[in-house]
Amino acid sequence: MLELDDVSAYDVSNANLKLAIDFAKSFAPEQKVAILFPDEAEANIGVDNIGGTTAPHPGVIISSLRKSEEGDDRLLKPEQFFLSLFGQGSSGSVRAIEGIDMYICIVASAQELPDIEELSKIEPDKVIVFFNMKLDILRGDLGAPAFPSREFQDRFLSKVKPVYYLRTRQYSRSTPKPPFMVNYQGCLFRSYPGQFQTLLDTGTGNYRRVLGNDIRPGLGEFKEQLTEALRVEGVLEVEGKTLSFLRTGYKTSTWWEEDRPEASDAWKT
Repeated sequence: MLELDDVSAYDVSNANLKLAIDFAKSFAPEQKVAILFPDEAEANIGVDNIGGTTAPHPGVIISSLRKSEEGDDRLLKPEQFFLSLFGQGSSGSVRAIEGIDMYICIVASAQELPDIEELSKIEPDKVIVFFNMKLDILRGDLGAPAFPSREFQDRFLSKVKPVYYLRTRQYSRSTPKPPFMVNYQGCLFRSYPGQFQTLLDTGTGNYRRVLGNDIRPGLGEFKEQLTEALRVEGVLEVEGKTLSFLRTGYKTSTWWEEDRPEASDAWKT
């Protein structure tokens, strides 16, 4: 629903805030939790949308990654905007919050992810949760002009462990016999500490488990697992190596899924 064309960024932000508050309630008040927007302007909008309180539950507060200097009451802070625009860090405006045990970061863009890295350096012993960030989509922007470099994936993002992961994909495959075109879909699902599960949509509103993986499969491998399940069921025919290669091509993974000596494997396990 949040990906529909008529859903605004503010709708997405507001929904994520409400979900993050519910998530934080499961830890508070035993643990002090801070829900962080990228900047103060977004935090203020979020607070207004839930009734104007920065403390929606005992032990839970709403704040921002970047904070102004004491006495800076400007509504607009162009220096923060331009730092975010070029992904060049916060120049010291990211600060820890005293007494917090867990940070939950929401609605950050690819350009704002370095601020979370900065927070992790300031608070190395605290839990930082990337809440509904769609990191696989944000990774696609790394290396583009005005975005953090691809090295950021190896240096930091590859250390983020997927705790709850759900990614759906749709595919189609031509066949030499009726119905001549098979449309199929599935999802890659993980609830930590369980396995990454390849699930095939049965077309009845349910998913069937195809395979479990201790190591997260790349999207190309995930697609092949779904396809193989349909071959076993006789929906698709077994093809020769040449035709199979022509369908998939030489490269079946994105650059961040490939093994590199600089990267951590935490995101795969």
